[in-house]
Amino acid sequence: MNDEARTNIGTPAPASESPAPEELRAQIERTRDELGKTVEALAAKTDIKARAKQKAATVKEQAAEKATLVSDRIRTKTERAAHLVKDKTADPDPLFDQAGRAAEAARANRTPLLVAAGAALVVVLLVRRSRSRGRRR
Repeated sequence: MNDEARTNIGTPAPASESPAPEELRAQIERTRDELGKTVEALAAKTDIKARAKQKAATVKEQAAEKATLVSDRIRTKTERAAHLVKDKTADPDPLFDQAGRAAEAARANRTPLLVAAGAALVVVLLVRRSRSRGRRR
């Protein structure tokens, strides 16, 4: 409804310009529609619970978007850091290969290894014993 139509509502038309009944009905229908829309808008504004739910949904959506954005940034920075660390450190595969070969050799030669370990233990015990006797004197 335009401003002119609003100011003419309730103002009787001059007798010479009487609108036709169809025009009056159309004007009444337009007025009812606009009034209905106005009432709906006012009702929506006074429905605090619905407005709070709408606001909560909006805030939740914004928070989810921010969380996704921050998560993506963290993931990107973590990947960069991992690549930098990988580039700056030595390749661990040769070390794992050497450790694996040493473990295989130890398993294959258990008896000599156990004999050598036992002999080393005996030597350590004898050295400790002789040192403790030397202190007593």
